[in-house]
Amino acid sequence: MSSSTQQPRGIDCDLLVIGSGASGLAAAVTAAFHGLKVVVVEKAPVFGGATAWSGGWMWTPGNPLAKRAGIHEDPQQPRTYLKNELGDRYDAARVDAFLDNAPEMVAFFEQNTALQFADGNAIPDVHGKVAGAGTEGHQVIAAPYDARELGALNKRLRKTMRETSFLGMPIMAGADLGAFLSMTRSPKSFLHVTKRFLRHLRDLAFHGRAMHLVNGVALVARLAKSADDLKVQMIESAPAKRLLMEDGVVRGAVVTTPDGDIEIRAAKGVVLAAGGFPNDIARRKALFPRTPTGQEHLALPPESCSGDGITLGESAGGMLDTSVASPAAWAPVSRVPHPDGSTGHFPHIIERGKPGLIGVLSNGQRFVNEADGYYDYVAAMVAQAPQGEEVHSWLVCDHRFQRLYGLGYARPFPVPVGRFVRNGYLKRGATIEELATACGIPPAALAATVQRFNENARQGTDPDFGRGSTPYNRKMGDPLHKGPNPCVAPIEQGPFYAVKVLPGSFGTFAGLKTNEHAQVVGAEGQPIVGLYAVGTDMASVMGGFYPSGGINLGPAMTFGFIAGRHAARGW
Repeated sequence: MSSSTQQPRGIDCDLLVIGSGASGLAAAVTAAFHGLKVVVVEKAPVFGGATAWSGGWMWTPGNPLAKRAGIHEDPQQPRTYLKNELGDRYDAARVDAFLDNAPEMVAFFEQNTALQFADGNAIPDVHGKVAGAGTEGHQVIAAPYDARELGALNKRLRKTMRETSFLGMPIMAGADLGAFLSMTRSPKSFLHVTKRFLRHLRDLAFHGRAMHLVNGVALVARLAKSADDLKVQMIESAPAKRLLMEDGVVRGAVVTTPDGDIEIRAAKGVVLAAGGFPNDIARRKALFPRTPTGQEHLALPPESCSGDGITLGESAGGMLDTSVASPAAWAPVSRVPHPDGSTGHFPHIIERGKPGLIGVLSNGQRFVNEADGYYDYVAAMVAQAPQGEEVHSWLVCDHRFQRLYGLGYARPFPVPVGRFVRNGYLKRGATIEELATACGIPPAALAATVQRFNENARQGTDPDFGRGSTPYNRKMGDPLHKGPNPCVAPIEQGPFYAVKVLPGSFGTFAGLKTNEHAQVVGAEGQPIVGLYAVGTDMASVMGGFYPSGGINLGPAMTFGFIAGRHAARGW
């Protein structure tokens, strides 16, 4: 009998997890550790979801790594910060659940699984002038991982995002990245980069891919290894088709596989962790501001993150919460034309805070403190771009800046810059006016903007937007810059370069309404028994704001942990 005519096969388990990013794997590992039989299904042919393409940072105030470093913060401080940041979108029950469980989540994985962490103790919260903002001890990231530990599982995991790696080599946020950016100015950094690159070339020769895993791929790898160790059954290329309901209780799902449909019955319920809807064009068109066709937005998550979890949740009576401040976790993104004819998306996270760059709108005027958070940059761009035009901006710098830090996907020295000009990714001009003409910006307007910026930058100041005025700004700057402000330097050494930046996102903030146990709730506010939503399938606990780096993955891991434990303990 052919596979197309076979009757649906069945699998019995305790918990079914739909999606294999950080939140789904966290739920699976937690539930399996507490004795449940767990199945994870993944729509894509590889595991890892959007997490594998992320920077991997997790915002976890009060975490054990910070405490071991002697950082003992008043637990009310992050609550104060979030109350001031979120305003009337502060959900006390869910925020308390997150802040109370985040340290416990880190400790659980650190003590019981293959997931180990490195600290981000020196990373400040984004809005340093807001009461309660922390300057240290809030972030953790998965420790680097040797892919050899994974065995055959390694080939089933998503590789690092092409645009944020160098020849397939992921670069770890923090000291590793700092070494790459300072390799031409520091012998120690040059030696570090040389060793890293030689090791990567060896791995490519013997394994055909990076084996030193960092950032999001390290987080996914460590979670997947932990799941495998706990006998979690993981099935790729298996999108969930519909939920199984009995008397209003979710009892599993029908999953499509290359061999036909499988009915997976889950006694303790289903966890939706399918990655939100960043690639659902219809929902983008309906919910994203100034996105008339839905195609204007450059989403960073994989195409498989296209709203499946949201749709499944709604089919069971769940409600999509669109009352968030922003429907998406904004990030400034540029389109990258690759030699093979494909187009990639590059997130502009690093260079905006470095000295010698500005962002301007189509009118040639600055509109934001470029060294603030990526969410803030895009929110300002969407709000202030001239009406009736495509929402976009240009990041503008000089030759010195581009060779020192790079500009978007155009890497710094010694990578040649010419091909990025030839393929149109970068615009170049011998003068600021010539650059403006290439970008379609009024030349006199851009020249006046750069002149004003330079006059103040020579003194290390930015009276217009206060660049360099917060701990976060200064962290994003260059500590080796010879000047009073690590975020400010004049733009004056031609030729000059610019890259076009459009609104994009790391994922969605609008999601299914949930309670403090990560249970999906219906129209009357009552939990739908047996149904959980975590990660970006869950409405943002941050209310659609972006108070600090890691506020996607920190809650994703924490509510995955909460959901897995809640399912194990019973409803």
